[in-house]
Amino acid sequence: MRKRHPQHTVISFGEILWDIFPEQIVLGGAPLNLACRVHSLGEHAVIASRLGRDQLGNHAFALATSLGVNTSCVQWDERYPTGTVNVNFSPAGEPDFLIVPEVAYDYIEVSDQLLGLCSKAAVFCFGTLAQRSEKAGKTLAALLEAAAGSLKFLDINLRKDCFSERTIRWSLEKADILKLNAEEVRTVSSMLFGEELEVDRFSRKAVEKFSLQCCLVTLGAGGVLAAERAGKLIYLPGYAVEVADTVGAGDAFSAGFIHARLEGKDLAHCCELGNLLGALAAGKKGATAPISEEEIAGLRTGGRNRLRHPGLERFAVV
Repeated sequence: MRKRHPQHTVISFGEILWDIFPEQIVLGGAPLNLACRVHSLGEHAVIASRLGRDQLGNHAFALATSLGVNTSCVQWDERYPTGTVNVNFSPAGEPDFLIVPEVAYDYIEVSDQLLGLCSKAAVFCFGTLAQRSEKAGKTLAALLEAAAGSLKFLDINLRKDCFSERTIRWSLEKADILKLNAEEVRTVSSMLFGEELEVDRFSRKAVEKFSLQCCLVTLGAGGVLAAERAGKLIYLPGYAVEVADTVGAGDAFSAGFIHARLEGKDLAHCCELGNLLGALAAGKKGATAPISEEEIAGLRTGGRNRLRHPGLERFAVV
């Protein structure tokens, strides 16, 4: 799906990694998934990351480049390996994830090229995983300062043993838009407000406390709740699709939201495009499987059932 008018530069900072399953390996990392989706919508997507000078790194770079993402800001590390996540399953089928520490993306460096791109970017996207190391955290701080005129989009993406209250607070203080899921709301609200808040109360409090433009809470198949300044809340239900793979659905939502925001759409329209892309991504195998304009239009106008989250109907706008 491509647009014809001039592109906006969207920088996605953080991890490129491989998920190592017992039977296969899959390229991933939320920042890369987001960049791929943003590119597919016609924007100039730049991935800012670091790979090991190894076979996995070479393969990741080739795949990311083939997907159309600008990989000119991907750095190479001679000491640390390309990022990996070891995925194993219990006898009951429950997955267990080990995000391997001390890998290349923990050591992303500041460069003149990155600083220059950040100074001109329309949107700068970041999360918390790449902040687990002091080195990458300091790099992120420098890039955010350079991106002073950009829209700062925080997809909090909490991963076990890879975040802290300090990281979350600092990230929220730098962000314009916060995106997280309902499970993350429980964790973040307990840290910041001392209790597990319902998604509507949390969203209002987060916007007010951190002076956010808006807070987006994705609800899986149930859609999204969004809060903006002055305490306004809206809810858009999800779309009923046959789920093939939920990995990357949240990143597809973010890409749709960002694209619509860059086109000057209002909050409801941004959330709606996010919902459409998230649902279509969940119906495909692979976090970067192509989504066409025809598929988006078909889902939007095809009369599919909308999946509504109980308790949020009073905020519904469709």
